[in-house]
Amino acid sequence: MTVRQLFSLALLVLTPLVSMADNALNLTPAQQKELASFAPGVELTPELADKLRAIAYDQNRSLDERIAAMQKVAGFTPGKPLRRKICIWDIAGRAGPVFKAAEDQKARLLTYGVDLDVVPYTSESVVAEDLKAGICDAALISGLRARLFNRYTGTIDAIGGLPSRQHMHILLKVLANPKSAYRMVSGEYVILGIAPAGGAYVFVNDRTIDTLANAAGKKVAVLDYDPTQAEMVSQIGATPVASDIVSAPNKFNNGVVDVLAAPLVAYEVLELYKGMSPDGGIINYPLAQISMQLIGRKDKFPNEVAQLVREEFYNSYDRIMQRLDEEAAKVPDHWWIEIPPQDKKEYETMMQQARLTLRGKGYYDADMLTLERKIRCKLDPKRAECANPVE
Repeated sequence: MTVRQLFSLALLVLTPLVSMADNALNLTPAQQKELASFAPGVELTPELADKLRAIAYDQNRSLDERIAAMQKVAGFTPGKPLRRKICIWDIAGRAGPVFKAAEDQKARLLTYGVDLDVVPYTSESVVAEDLKAGICDAALISGLRARLFNRYTGTIDAIGGLPSRQHMHILLKVLANPKSAYRMVSGEYVILGIAPAGGAYVFVNDRTIDTLANAAGKKVAVLDYDPTQAEMVSQIGATPVASDIVSAPNKFNNGVVDVLAAPLVAYEVLELYKGMSPDGGIINYPLAQISMQLIGRKDKFPNEVAQLVREEFYNSYDRIMQRLDEEAAKVPDHWWIEIPPQDKKEYETMMQQARLTLRGKGYYDADMLTLERKIRCKLDPKRAECANPVE
């Protein structure tokens, strides 16, 4: 799936239904004014809101059927265009593929009655702060950063929680179901969509760093806003080096750090082969399955409409993975470092202990960890944790 196709799915949330799918009793004065401007003559009663909600969550109808039914039930003629500001995190900024995809959608969305203001950001931390401040109506960020807005979906990327893409596929199916809709709202924010970004692998500048013991004394890049990563790295005797998502690859390529965790799509885009040359490689064991998440302000995006988008993200899973596979195929075979089964068991034990520790500190959401454990046991009932679950 191309970036353009992926982002077009996210923008389906910006339909004329946005202002009408919330419960009338909860509309703010600003929302009431926007509704009067965008849908003149429409009275949003609790009964109408209930009907719209029921249609939005009816998976017996296709997306198009639900949108058409909601428009028919509401019975309105759009007035002024609806304005929304979407902030896009793209390392390449205005020239990047994600931002360009968003720009391409502006004319089409105007025909739906949406005047879209798409703003590029090269700093993910600034995007997050602007979303909090209300400068952005929605923002596209990594699942790791999403934990700041929704701890449940922000735990999807838990270390070792989802061993493979098959695990991620099942999880996203569960989260796309209307039964999970209430989990998608946290405080002032709503999850508009979740997309897989592939496995996170360990890149090293020395092939001998193939066990936990051999990582002792090495420098490891960790996210500066996530103190728990530094804590875990210190526990194995390595030295954490605080970085952000942009600076971490540069530090690896320049030899400032010896170890970097990253998805395979970063190999060519961020030129990680420079940091691995000549004696490094990639440990062939994913630490986690990571995600990208589109997060909106709840007063701008009702959960009922977000439900439609979440389903479309899930329906596009195979196409997204196909695109990720194309990027992963660019990694030459000689970079892979195979590790023995007993070492993998050691990693698994370490990661479970890390999850339990982080759960105890309130960093990981306990319910998401339980769901991930159930998925692991569904695919492999013989796992020890299935007979004696601790998550």
